[in-house]
Amino acid sequence: MKKFLILILLLFFVCPVFVCASQNNIMKSETGIVENVSYEDADDINQGNVKQEVTVKVLTGNFKGTERIIDNMLTGNPAYDINLSRGDKVILHTEPVSEIVVSPDDVNFYIADIKRVNQIWIFTGIFFALLVLVGKRKGVTSIISIISTLALIFFVMMPLILSGFSPVTASVITGILSTLITVYLVGGFNAKSTSAIAGTALSLILAGILSLAAIYFAHLSGFAGEENMFLYAVRPDLSFTGILSASIIIAALGALMDTSVSVASTINEINETDKSLSVKQLFTSGMNVGRDIIGTMSNTLILVYLGSSLPLVLLSGNIDLNKFFNLNQVATEILSALTGSIAILACVPLTAIIAAVLIKRSKHETDFKF
Repeated sequence: MKKFLILILLLFFVCPVFVCASQNNIMKSETGIVENVSYEDADDINQGNVKQEVTVKVLTGNFKGTERIIDNMLTGNPAYDINLSRGDKVILHTEPVSEIVVSPDDVNFYIADIKRVNQIWIFTGIFFALLVLVGKRKGVTSIISIISTLALIFFVMMPLILSGFSPVTASVITGILSTLITVYLVGGFNAKSTSAIAGTALSLILAGILSLAAIYFAHLSGFAGEENMFLYAVRPDLSFTGILSASIIIAALGALMDTSVSVASTINEINETDKSLSVKQLFTSGMNVGRDIIGTMSNTLILVYLGSSLPLVLLSGNIDLNKFFNLNQVATEILSALTGSIAILACVPLTAIIAAVLIKRSKHETDFKF
């Protein structure tokens, strides 16, 4: 338990160092509330290209309580339009007019988007409450592991990549650290958990190698969506093929962790039931269970990618299929799903052999559980 607590403390002492280093150039934003909306050329409101004149009261920052009139253009494109009504809370992008800011006139305010974080907190609260209600103690450990994983991604992996570190290496390190925290929290310090961690770590490394091979041989650009172009506009120095590989690794992490824990737990339970079984027999039993897991886990991963790119799937009905499957974005999604599925296939035998050996040889376990 002491080692685990030291690991957690080191993680959260190191995180702020990366965060501070990555937040120097973040654009400042404030929160505001819409107090009034008027339309210019209101007769043409249903014909597109309409301008809203929005009176916004600033709720945060140095100019809290001040009011600004901001133009908000509506072009008729739902992907970009922010149609506002009285009472809506908005995120305001601020831009200084001069180097010295003294009054509100020295700062320009622009409406960046509608404020949605309150709804995010509500659904997060529902999710966490159900985790505790249904999962009891395991639910609490799940919450801790989720928070730890998010902290690793946002406060370790992201700053590392933005500082020029290899995205693939950063994602593998993040995945292994997340696996260590999650599996030891849920399964305790024992041979079963160690086996699951080893199987996941090796599978993550394999996923990284496969993703790089897929990107190289398929000539993937790493630009599969608008967000990549936005990032390129501000950070053209980053490796976008490396970022694509990192996203594949992180996307596969959950399924790999689940697969390795299931296989290792099965072998451990079989060994507890019959201590006379050999390493080969334990391995065979783990493989039998792993074969059942493979189908559902691979299916789950592919469905996740299909669900996230459903508009792209629907586009196939309006384009020649030969052209469709060779589009950079389509090929990226397909190869990402296949790379993760191959890693899951490899995870089963890797975890099974490691678990069979470690569990069979383990005589005195430190079985700490949260």
